[in-house]
Amino acid sequence: MLGVVAAALGGPEVLQVTELPEPEAGPGQVVVRIRAVCVHPADVAATTGEIPRGPDVPPFSPGWDIAGEVASVGPDTADFGVGDRVVGMIPWYLTRGAPGGYAELVAADADWLVRLPDGLDFVSAATVPLNAQTAHQGLSLVSLAMLPAGSSILVTGASGGVGGFATQLAVRSGFRVLAQAAHEDEQWVQGLGAHEVVSRSVELAKVGPVAAVFDAIPLGEAAAGAVEDRGIVVATRPTPAIVPARGVRQELQLIRHDRELLADLVGQVAAGRLRTRVADTMPLTEAADAHRRVLAGGLRGKLVLTVG
Repeated sequence: MLGVVAAALGGPEVLQVTELPEPEAGPGQVVVRIRAVCVHPADVAATTGEIPRGPDVPPFSPGWDIAGEVASVGPDTADFGVGDRVVGMIPWYLTRGAPGGYAELVAADADWLVRLPDGLDFVSAATVPLNAQTAHQGLSLVSLAMLPAGSSILVTGASGGVGGFATQLAVRSGFRVLAQAAHEDEQWVQGLGAHEVVSRSVELAKVGPVAAVFDAIPLGEAAAGAVEDRGIVVATRPTPAIVPARGVRQELQLIRHDRELLADLVGQVAAGRLRTRVADTMPLTEAADAHRRVLAGGLRGKLVLTVG
């Protein structure tokens, strides 16, 4: 089969299309024939060696979120049958690229997959697992702060995958949502239900004070300037400590395995209750160019690699 591996740590040029042995499904696993795999900034960070505790010795394969069809089923695996449409995650923080999702076939733990509902295409489905679960779990950390009903929350990066889902879920949770939009992307963010759209050019310290910040980019200090004293900031990567005297609670959101949540979120996207956005698709064999486009920025939605 064909797969894409990082032959060394570095930029997109280190990604190579190569022939790999076809995987076999072990106990509790299925082999998925990949139809779509989402390209995340985390994939780029893995290739450049910027993910903490990432692979030290290439080659390895990037890729978290996959959608496709079950090609074979391993022993003690009752959840799926050959031909079932599935979507889910390769838990890259555990596999470290062995395997990753950039391949024609992937052996994946069945527990990390859910059925793909009829009516939801592979490409759209591949944008959901990491982004939507990170948004939902991050907002759960905000909810632990027991904020009053109608409290204001600022979502940075609302034009992106995590921020877009966070905006929709925060509105549904009853927050007054101020959502930061990329340049000329205000209409999309407003369509997600945001009560107020904030331009990237606005100094966020002048937007607040808000009770909470979901820092999806994350911006760190710039976003922290918007939160009120004794408020809460949830970030998707480590950010500088906020002055202790302000009493701001800082939380780091790293994805946690939750199959039931994944199935629910995928179902909501399939039913049209949650929106996702695809900027473009590219063949798996053009993964290096896909990484170049992610690094260049300016995408309106997620970039998805397709197979077949």
